[in-house]
Parts: sequence; structure tokens; C-alpha cells
Amino acid sequence: MSVENAVEAIDLSKKFGDFTAVDRVSFTIPKGEIFGLLGPNGAGKTTTIRMLCGLLAPTSGVGSVMGFDVANQPEKVKANLGYMSQKFSLYNDLTAFENLDFYARIYRLPGKTRNSRTDALIEMSGLKDHRNELTANLSGAWRQRLALACAIVHEPPMLFLDEPTAGVDPVSRREFWSLIYELAGRGVSVLATTHYMDEAEYCNEIGLMYQARLIARDDPDSLKEKMPGTLLEIECDHPGQAIDLLQDIPGVIDAAFHGILLHVIVEDEALQGRLREALEENAITVQSIERVLPSLEDVFVGMVDAENRDGLRAELRQGGEE
Repeated sequence: MSVENAVEAIDLSKKFGDFTAVDRVSFTIPKGEIFGLLGPNGAGKTTTIRMLCGLLAPTSGVGSVMGFDVANQPEKVKANLGYMSQKFSLYNDLTAFENLDFYARIYRLPGKTRNSRTDALIEMSGLKDHRNELTANLSGAWRQRLALACAIVHEPPMLFLDEPTAGVDPVSRREFWSLIYELAGRGVSVLATTHYMDEAEYCNEIGLMYQARLIARDDPDSLKEKMPGTLLEIECDHPGQAIDLLQDIPGVIDAAFHGILLHVIVEDEALQGRLREALEENAITVQSIERVLPSLEDVFVGMVDAENRDGLRAELRQGGEE
């Protein structure tokens, strides 16, 4: 295991009976960087993060956090990380300060250090005016900030965030990520799971998870460049009718709504003329068709579709061999 990496996962797998929750996942996180695991619910993100936290033993494969083996040294792993889940492990009958003080005592911070650390975290998270307010009365955004403060009260070099902004409004999500950037700037390494595509843009590197496997891994811009096919944006009337029609045209990988527009991934940009022709033959007026840069959502949809096609081909080959 490299001392340059905060996290290393090599063919990490987890099975529950016959069900494979995580299938041979491999990635590294250099120290001081933010890595995002992006994917739909049930993709295996939370199981991966729980194995790396030392909360679940891997069925196979190897994982390390800050140089400690997750299977053989789980207590040392836990001592070197902060963990924040979407459910926020807070005590509602305690005030914001009392929650922080409680976690500081759990991590055995000495009295003088404990007082200065909790005061600093109250200031950093903007909770000064809510210091003595019961946690039960805090809004979701303030509870989120408090949960983050509790997770880092012992100044861990590694931070795990499991769907940390679920149910929080977009402005509060942006403010939360500003705090994460501040921590990363101080050298804290971060692993975050999310299903928000825009949120993944904040990460230095992203791993796309689908059906228990890591199907792609790179920085956001490189992932967009690698997207299979070409993305076309179409403005037309009757978009509901148009999308059904477009999905049946050979060479169209995927078609989806993008506000009032349509995003269509095609195998070849030369299909533009065929798409326009097909729509107009069905009395659908086309205002514009143009090539656009893909979003991470477009990338993910395209890669999932490619995975499904490859899986189908493999099944057909296997069936032919039998």
C-alpha cells in the first residue's frame, strides 16, 4: 500500500449470500483530494464506503485507509477518519454545542483542546447563533453543518461522506461543499457518495458505479470527453411524441428530456439529418438540432446503456455456446 494515497481499494467485493453488493471495485484517492462515488441507489456505494470505514468486512479484495488495512486494522482505520451519513448521527435532545462536546469526549479530546476545538467548529460551520438551540429545532441545512462538525471534531485526516446532502436545498448544498473545499485545502482527504450529478462536479475524480461495479473512473472533464457517441440537443414541438419516435431510430443510443429540450446520444453526428427528417415526416416541427457538450448525467446514461448492451451481447454469446 502506497503512503501517498489516503485510500486504496483493490478488487474490493462484498457478498450477502448469493447477492453481490460490490463486485471487484478498485480505485485510489491521493492524499488531500476529493473522490466521488456517483451512481443510483442500490449501485453499491454505501456498501463500499462501509467496508472502507471498517464497518463491514470485505468478502474478498483489499482495502486500506491512511495506510491501515480495513480488514485487519479496523480500529486504527476508524481512529483516522470522520464519517457522516445522510441520516446525521445527532442527538435531538441535545443542543448544537452539547452534540459537539459529546463527540469530542467520545474521541477523548482533553478539556482545554476540547473547548477550543468545539468553539472553532461552531465558528467554521456558522452555528454561532444556534449554539444553544436544541438540535431537534434546527433546519435540515443547519443539522447538516452540525453533523459535519461532529464528524471532524477529532481532526481526522480522512473524511467519508455518505449521501451527505440528501434532502437539502441546492443553495445549502453549495455552501456545504464550500466547507468541504476548505477542509481539502487543509490537507483532509475526502470520499463522498452521491447520486446528484451536479454535486459530483466538485470532485477531483469520480467513480461511476452501476450494478455493484465501477464502470468508469476519471476527472469530470475527461469523463465527458470519453462519453460514447455524440450528444445532440433538439428543440421541437410535441417532445413527448418526439422522444418515443427517436428512441426507435437505428444509431440512437439514448434519448431523454432535458427541461423542454431533448438530449439525444447518437453513434454518429451525421445522423442529424435523419433525425430531423424522421421528426418532420411525423408532423413534428424542429426548431434546432445542435451538438452540445455532455453533462455528467448524459455521460452516466450513455455508459450505463453501453454496459447493458455489452451485457446483452455476452448473454447472447453464452447462449450460442450452450
